[in-house]
Amino acid sequence: MPSLPEWNVPAAIRPRAADFPFDLDRALSAVVGLHAIIPPDAFTANTLGTERAGNAVLIDDGLLLTIGYLITEAETVWLHLGDGRVVEGHALGFDQDSGFGLVQALGAIDLPPLKLGNSAAAKTGDRVIIGGVGGRTRSVAGRIAARQEFAGYWEYLLDDAIFTEPSHPNWGGTALLSATGELIGIGSLQIERSGSDEHYNMMVPIDLLKPVLGDLRTIGRVDKPARPWLGLYSTEIEDKIVVVGIAPKGPAARAELKTGDVILAVGGEKVTTEAAFYRKLWSLGSAGVEVPLTLFSGGATFDVVVHSADRAKFLKGPRLH
Repeated sequence: MPSLPEWNVPAAIRPRAADFPFDLDRALSAVVGLHAIIPPDAFTANTLGTERAGNAVLIDDGLLLTIGYLITEAETVWLHLGDGRVVEGHALGFDQDSGFGLVQALGAIDLPPLKLGNSAAAKTGDRVIIGGVGGRTRSVAGRIAARQEFAGYWEYLLDDAIFTEPSHPNWGGTALLSATGELIGIGSLQIERSGSDEHYNMMVPIDLLKPVLGDLRTIGRVDKPARPWLGLYSTEIEDKIVVVGIAPKGPAARAELKTGDVILAVGGEKVTTEAAFYRKLWSLGSAGVEVPLTLFSGGATFDVVVHSADRAKFLKGPRLH
C-alpha cells in the first residue's frame, strides 16, 4: 500500500483553533492525502512523473476536489485520510481551463465535506488557512497577498488567481479556507517572490468550479468545444514570447517549431505577453483551428501555420468503474 511522506509545518505558522469562529479541526478533517499512479507511457509521464502526491478536499459525499495535474492520466488513485485509513479513488474528471480535478472515493470516507464559499469576495489582506492532510500540524495560517492574472507556460491562464503567504510546503491540492471556514480555492503552485527567497502559493479560485461541476461529475469534462492547443511551453523574456519546450508529437512539433523560437504575432496581431498570446490564440476558434504564427528564429522572421488540437485527446482517459 503506498504511503505519503512524513513532514510538518513549522509551529509558528500553524493555525490556532482559538483564532477562528468555526470548528477548525472538523473543517481540516475534510482534507485528505492523494497518491496517484500514472502509466509510464502516458503523455504527461515525462513532465509530471508517474507517481504524484498531494492533497484533495471533500466537497460532497464521496466527492473530492483537487488540482488536476495530480490525477491527469492516473490509472490508480489512493486517498489517505487523516485518521490513517486509506481508500481507493477514481479520477472522475479534469477541467483543462481552470485546472480543477475531481476524484470519486470508491469506499466510505465518513467525513464532513467543506462548503463552497465565494472566492470573488476574497480580497488582498484577508486571513486564510491553507489546509493540508493531517490537520493543524500540516496547515498554514496565512493571508491573501495578491489577486491578479496568472499565465502558465503550459498554455494556461487565470484572469484572477489568488496568491497566499506564507507558502505551504505541500501545496498541490491544498484547501484554501476563508476566515469563516468555507472553501474558496485549491492549491496549485509555489511561486518565488521576486527578489526574495520567500514564496507564494497560487490558488485556483473556487468560483471557477461552480459552472463546470455538474459536467465534471457526469461526463468527466466540460461540455463545450475545447480551446485550441499548440503543444508548446513558453516564457516572457523582455517583452518577447520565447518557446522553451515542445510537447512530443503535438501540433507545434508537427509544425517543426523548436526551442528558442520567438513568437512575434498570432493571426497578424503582435503579442508581447503570455496572457495576450493565449487570449489571441483562443479567440481564433475551437480546437482544430488553423493558427497563423509569426516567428523569429535564426536571424529571420517568417510565418507558419499550426494546426491546433484538443489537448485532452493526447491524454489517457480514466479507467471505468
